[in-house]
Amino acid sequence: MILFVECVILCVLFTIPLLIMSKNPLSGINNYPPAIIRRVRELGLIDDTELPSSKKVIARKLITAIFIAIICALIVYFVNGARSFWEGFATTYLIWTVVNWYDAIVIDWIWFCHDPRFVIPGTEDMVKDYHDYWFHAKASLKGMLIGLPVALAVGGLVALCGQIF
Repeated sequence: MILFVECVILCVLFTIPLLIMSKNPLSGINNYPPAIIRRVRELGLIDDTELPSSKKVIARKLITAIFIAIICALIVYFVNGARSFWEGFATTYLIWTVVNWYDAIVIDWIWFCHDPRFVIPGTEDMVKDYHDYWFHAKASLKGMLIGLPVALAVGGLVALCGQIF
């Protein structure tokens, strides 16, 4: 039951940035399909420092991953009662996967692909690109791979917590 509640809470929390992004779609440009990003660059609406490959974006994602790993380790240890590396890893990866697929199916496919608030001015003719479900599915598969090192780190931190506490 705890795992279910955690998944629901995290899915709700994961939705909040999208609500914010719907007010300014350019703030989430890194989540758009490449063709839309190219058009937005051509229109001069963003610069290279806002692209997914920029050092600033990569550094922000790395810092976020470290922060998430520490928070997850503490929650998995104290709330879920995980006491071993494998318990920490499995619990974290299961939660990660649930939230990841919630993101792909509910947030991306159902909401983002069909909500006109996410259409950036100057890209209105790119309906096919906004409805690119495969783009979001591939991103979710990448997300599953990204979840592995985070879950491994959490497993290690859970094992460390077991030594400290």
